[in-house]
Amino acid sequence: MTPDALNSVFALAIGFALAGALTSGYQAIVHRPAGFGLLQDGIAPSTFAAVPFLVFAAPFIIMRNTLRGVQVERRRFEFVMMATVLAGFWSLMSGSFFLMTLHAAGLLA
Repeated sequence: MTPDALNSVFALAIGFALAGALTSGYQAIVHRPAGFGLLQDGIAPSTFAAVPFLVFAAPFIIMRNTLRGVQVERRRFEFVMMATVLAGFWSLMSGSFFLMTLHAAGLLA
């Protein structure tokens, strides 16, 4: 495995781990699962605060909703695959951003 591929796999894993940690922390504090409905409160400070949270928590929310939809609605394989690829790409990008931020802050060599 090349170093670039290994870096991408690490960024993907970090992105999913960060999304899961954020979503689990939100659920522990608020006692309800996080979702994209946080953006439906109209123009309010909580809506603006939800945007950066959802940017990093979205891969977990997408996968949770997709797996729940498979069990409840019997969604087709193509839809599940498309959602998985989207969540994976999103996780790769958010994990890369998180790792670049740690590197720029000098916390990661």
